[in-house]
Formats: sequence, C-alpha cells, structure tokens
Amino acid sequence: MNHQMLHRGPDEAGYHLAGNVNLAMRRLSIVDLQTGQQPVTNEDRSLWLVYNGEIYNHRELRAQLEARGHRFQSRSDTEVIVHLYEEYGQECVLQLRGMFAFALWDSGKRTLFVARDRLGIKPLYYMHSESAFLFSSEIKSLLACPGVSAQLNRAALPEFLAFGYLAGTQTLFSGVHKLAPGHTLLLSKTGQMSIKQYWDPPQGETQEHPEHFYVDGYRDLLRESVQSHLMGDVPSGVLLSGGLDSSAIAALMTDIQRAPIHTFSVGYSERAYSELPYARAMAEHLGSIHHEVQVSRQTFFEALPKLIWQEDEPLAWPSSVSLYFVARLAGQHVKVVLTGEGSDETQAGYMRYPWTCWNAKLDHIYRRMAPAGLRQFLQKTITDFNGLGATSRRRLRHTFLARNGASLPAFYFDSFYAAFSESEQNSLLADDLQPSPGSAYRESLAVWERSSGPLLDRLLYTDIKTYLVELCMKQDQMSMAASIESRVPFLDHVLVEFALSIPAKFKMRGLAGKTILKAAVKDLLPESILNRRKMGFPTPLSDWLLGPQLQTVERILTEHRSLGRGLFKPESVRLLLSQHGARHHDHSDKLWRLLNLELWQRVFLDRDPMPLGARGA
Repeated sequence: MNHQMLHRGPDEAGYHLAGNVNLAMRRLSIVDLQTGQQPVTNEDRSLWLVYNGEIYNHRELRAQLEARGHRFQSRSDTEVIVHLYEEYGQECVLQLRGMFAFALWDSGKRTLFVARDRLGIKPLYYMHSESAFLFSSEIKSLLACPGVSAQLNRAALPEFLAFGYLAGTQTLFSGVHKLAPGHTLLLSKTGQMSIKQYWDPPQGETQEHPEHFYVDGYRDLLRESVQSHLMGDVPSGVLLSGGLDSSAIAALMTDIQRAPIHTFSVGYSERAYSELPYARAMAEHLGSIHHEVQVSRQTFFEALPKLIWQEDEPLAWPSSVSLYFVARLAGQHVKVVLTGEGSDETQAGYMRYPWTCWNAKLDHIYRRMAPAGLRQFLQKTITDFNGLGATSRRRLRHTFLARNGASLPAFYFDSFYAAFSESEQNSLLADDLQPSPGSAYRESLAVWERSSGPLLDRLLYTDIKTYLVELCMKQDQMSMAASIESRVPFLDHVLVEFALSIPAKFKMRGLAGKTILKAAVKDLLPESILNRRKMGFPTPLSDWLLGPQLQTVERILTEHRSLGRGLFKPESVRLLLSQHGARHHDHSDKLWRLLNLELWQRVFLDRDPMPLGARGA
C-alpha cells in the first residue's frame, strides 16, 4: 500500500506495526531533513502519527508547548501535532494553521483520530467495514490492500457526467469515501466511527468598514501568508501563469526574499490558448529565473492513462495535464512551489459570479414582461437551433433566456458546470441507469441550502465547499505525481475568513471581480497583468478533438469493450461523435467526460497495463 505512493515521498519510508494497527508513510523531506522521520511518537511512545502537509505556525506552537513542559525530539512541524493532541485532545486541529491530513493512533485509549485541513488542500480517503478501517492520501493505496477490489459506484454517474467530479464524500469507487474538509474522524476501540465538523467558511453580515480597511487588511494578511508558506529547508519557486493571482504571489515572494526567484510556466504552440507571453512579461518584470514547457497534442493524450492513475479518478479538467507537466519541470529545480489557487473562489474572480447575479435580476424582469409562449420558444431555440452555431448557443445557454424561471442554483450548476444536463443524461444513460430528478446536483444543492446572505456570498460559499475542493485535489495530486509540494497562500484560513467578511459591493463591481485584491497589489504588478482578461489555464481541447484525434476518441468510445459495459446508449454516443465531427455542436466537454471515464475504467477496473509513453515521469 505504501509503495503505491512512492511518488508522494521518494525520500524515505516509515512504518509503525503493532498488532492490528499498521501505519505507513512516504516522506518528501522539506522541513527538518535530518530528524523529521515519520511515524512520529511522543515521550512515552503511546501516540503515533502519520501526516501529510505543512503547519505554517509550528514554531509559535512549539514555543507555547515547550513552555508547558513538552519535550521535542526534532525540529519538524509533524511532532507539534502529537504534543498538541496531548495538550488539547481532538481540539488540537483548531490550533493548526496550514494544510494537513493526518492520522494519530492513541494506544492508551485504542482510538484512531483522523483530520483534514479546513479547505481540503490535502486529500484523505478511507474505507470502513466490520473487519477493517483503511485510510490513505490516495485511493490506489487502498486498492493495494488484500481483499479490496475496484468497483464502479454506478449511482454517482449522474453527478460525474454533470460536473466531472463528486461534490460530497463519495468517490467513483464503491466503498471509498473522502473525509470532508474541516472535519475530523474518530474510530473507537470497538470500531465505531464518528465524524465531526470543526470549521466552516464563515457566513453572515459583519460590521462594515471603509474599502481601504479591506484593501490594507488583505494586503497585510496575504503577505503574511506568502511569507509563512516559504517555510522549509529546500528550494522553492512559483507556478506562474501570468495572471493576476500567480503574479501577485510571485511579486510578494520576490519582495520578501529580496532575490530572484524561480518561476515556471506551461503553454502550447496554439497561441490563442497559451499564456506564455504573459508569464514571460511578468518574469521579466520581476527579474525571475524563468523556465517554460510546451505541451503538444500528442504528449497531452499519451499522458492521460498515467495521469488518471495519478489522480485516482477521471480528470475533471484538461488543465490537470498541463499542471503535471509544469510541476515536472519545476521538480528539476525546486522541491516546493507556490501557486495562485483559491483566489477566484474567495475574491469573486470568475465571470460566472457577476453573470449569475445580473442574470438573476434580469430574469425577474423578463418573466414579468415576456409572455410564457415567447419565453418557451426562445428557450427551445437556444437548445435546438443549429443555425445559431455552437459558440452562440453555449453563450446564450448561460443567460436568463435559457433559465426561464428555473431554480437559480440548478440553473447555475447546469449552465456553468454541467457537461451533460439532466435532460441530456436521460438520452445518454442506459435505461437501468436513468437518473432520478435532481440526483446530479443533490450534493451541491445541499451545500447551497446551507448558505445564506447576498447571492454573491452564497455562490462563493457553495464553490468553496464543492468546486474548490476538487481544484485542490488536482493541485495536490498533479504536483505530488512529480514529487514536489504545491502550496496555496490564498487558502490560508485566516486570509479566507477575512476575504469572506468583505461586503459583496467591494468584492465585485459591474462585471469585474477581485477588486480588493487588485487594489491590494497594484503597486507590485504592471498594468498589463493587473487588468488583463482572465484565461483560466485554457487548453486547446476543442481544436484537438477534431481530425485524427477525434478518430482515436471515436474508436475508444465505440469499441465493443466500451459499449459493452452497458452504461450508455450506443446510438447516443455515436450521435455525439458525429455532431462534433460535423461541427454542428461543440461537444468537447462531453467527449472529455466520456473519454476519461472509459480510460479510468481500463486503468482501475480492467487493470490494463499503461502504454509505454504514459508510464513514467
């Protein structure tokens, strides 16, 4: 099981084997290189900990604990967790500022205490039965345990086809669950499992301050976060896209270190999709030591089986592939990279936020003014009329014209996330797999129902609890696949709590989001970077899924092996392929879902040997 995660920690392996309790750890040595081995124990060897992550306030916590009489054997942040548990028990997680997934065996009480960080930066999967409790940072490790087999969680297909990921605690593997962010799990000596939430993104009105209060406060906390994220005894760098978020991190890191930093960027020969020119401009502005890699169509598709194996589940987004290749490049020079992940979901950076807010207002007027017959005609035209063209139809689908009074959260998920809408799933899925109404969005809607406040705040809360968790998983798995650690300063929980306290009117103006962040870092970035149009890690997938590559995809999806699984109606799959090939519809997102699902089944369920070109880093 431990060997399955060799890439996560190529430096060392550690074990604690005691009867029916077995702990294992792969170490990527970053802090306390000489004495930071795991599992870590306490003075009387009654507690044993395995842990993945970084505790950025470990030095302050160590000083407090030493003042209370605790004795340390190392300089590692790992050992701090053990002594915190001795002092505070399960409440120790409230003291931690950082990213973490850990399991602590208390031999005196014969309990296993498991925890995951507040935002879900680090993953944690588990299986629980009458005979065993298994946990790991990656699902493939669980599958290596004798008696465990990989089986498709067929009930999860509607949500997967919509989003490409599962928003709750299920996975595509039957019996494998995720511990939710901000939660702990306690396994008692009788084998009973209890799960408890210890943190949630704050909601509700707070005392309003002038705008400069939020600008200055955000700048101070972001700088503090970047500085803390530079902790370690190994070289570090920045994954630089040339966008606002990664550029802000790189600029602050340069200012803090007062020396050139390493920056790493990825792009394509298709210039319309490549951010390399922006990254170069920012690197030149900073005077960084800059490195680049380009990903070709052939390299991209050859890597898919390997990267699906690395990520454990089908790749939700094509950008996972690009992220892996830039992480692999970075691994040739540094062991830690900082990234700009998390700013959009806390500072309203996606266009879908103002778009949804404006459409909610316009929909109210539209339904009062336009007759029902006209609304239905326009809605059907947007959906069915080929003369509009794929791009126009996709844009109109995101407007109040397509919503026509539909539930706002369902419209939001359907328009901005779903590759396959609920009606399209009815046409695609086999008769015995027909989804029940609302099943695709059940988990996300449950999060939405727990949100409160202005519409923008509800959108951010929902994305932080669902969409962002999957982004963090992608960030973690793709960087660890290259044996480097990815850190996300925008997701320091103190910074996130401050960001969520900012009134909606300051977060977003008109169609522009991240107004506070832009004001906070405007002295660090050139105007061309500060206000450039967001590209969002684009991939030339639509262009690539035509011509010879489409023929390959068609062969894979229509083979007897694929259609023989009985998941989809063969005529529906063939119709998607023919419509895309004829350019009547842009089905790139749909074909990406189906291709990844089929390759995932071949890798994990069929246990195919991976093609030579996809095998090694």
